[in-house]
Amino acid sequence: MSYQSNLLRLLDERGYIHQLTDAAALDALAAKQIVPGYIGFDPTAPSLHVGSLVQIMMLRRLQQAGHKPIVLMGGGTGKVGDPSFKDEARKLMTGEVIAANVASIRTVFERFLTFGSGPTDAIMLDNAEWLDALEYIPFLRDIGQHFSVNRMLSFDSVKLRLDREQSLSFLEFNYMILQAYDFLELSRRSACRLQMGGSDQWGNIVNGVDLARRVDGTEVFGLTTPLITTADGGKMGKTMAGAVWLNADMLSAYDYWQFWRNTQDADVGRFLRLFTDLPLDEIARLEALQGAEINDAKKVLADAATTMAHGELAARDAADTARRTFEEGAAGGDLPTVAFEDGLTVARVLVALGFAASNGEVKRKLAEGAIRVNGEVVREPAHPVAAGDKVSFGAKKHGLVAAR
Repeated sequence: MSYQSNLLRLLDERGYIHQLTDAAALDALAAKQIVPGYIGFDPTAPSLHVGSLVQIMMLRRLQQAGHKPIVLMGGGTGKVGDPSFKDEARKLMTGEVIAANVASIRTVFERFLTFGSGPTDAIMLDNAEWLDALEYIPFLRDIGQHFSVNRMLSFDSVKLRLDREQSLSFLEFNYMILQAYDFLELSRRSACRLQMGGSDQWGNIVNGVDLARRVDGTEVFGLTTPLITTADGGKMGKTMAGAVWLNADMLSAYDYWQFWRNTQDADVGRFLRLFTDLPLDEIARLEALQGAEINDAKKVLADAATTMAHGELAARDAADTARRTFEEGAAGGDLPTVAFEDGLTVARVLVALGFAASNGEVKRKLAEGAIRVNGEVVREPAHPVAAGDKVSFGAKKHGLVAAR
């Protein structure tokens, strides 16, 4: 489809659009007025991870196209837990933990969006403000009557769980109603006309679109992104060492830079379009590089993505550390570290750094000759290490033993 609005053209050109509830009507609306749009983020941890980054970037694109981003923190829905495509219920969190997570997550968005009181400035809201105040019987009468249980059971997010005979609590079953109510509430409070999210949120988003039409007669829209996976089918944002967190206190800028530097060749162009602001013609040039030259494109991706999340200085330091570590063989100061103690072995260091999940994995890598201390291959898990030693796990993971 050929879009007329800057918003949908931008989202389409960069690969964000998977499904739209009414593409033509949204396109016409975005071409003639500012469209406030929102995405919800449940505070299940103190930080979001790279798996949420495409949603954050969509809010950034919304603002770049001259519209108003609304960041909705799930202080209310976080008390329930989204069951979408989960094998089991999330562990319930206390109100104190949720509040702490919300406060920690807020800082991430300030690097990606411009907040303020202007017509296209981003705002941040918390759905606990209205969900915590709901009265059960009035809510059932006013909102519950608009939901068909038959239809709710047909959504993949619920159906898959039931088909597998995995328990779905009544608490979780309410989540899609609460998310739909969020859209209705935001359309009333902030004139919000668009909800965006991942493809797993399609059913929840459609519920919100229908609810706003049924209750208030308001025309609102939904847009989802494709499922973002790596070229080998892996889940975006997950590595052997765990989640790639966006908060600097949970993952260093160096490790974040390395995550992007290690992007598979086939993903470089797509990730440059989704996760950086580089012009499309420059991205086309970079993704056309062949052989060893594609590594230059990966460094551009790592620099741009890390600058956005951690700042220019942190990105420059991370790139410099990587250059000195890999190209000059030096031990960069930003490498992950483990404190020295008497009797420290290479196996304990690798597990402590998160490079290996167990001593068994260390032994396998040792047998492959993939473990080095100060550049020298070692074969024994009990190989001693000292303060100042550089330990390498394969070709791309390096850490230091720091003096106490």
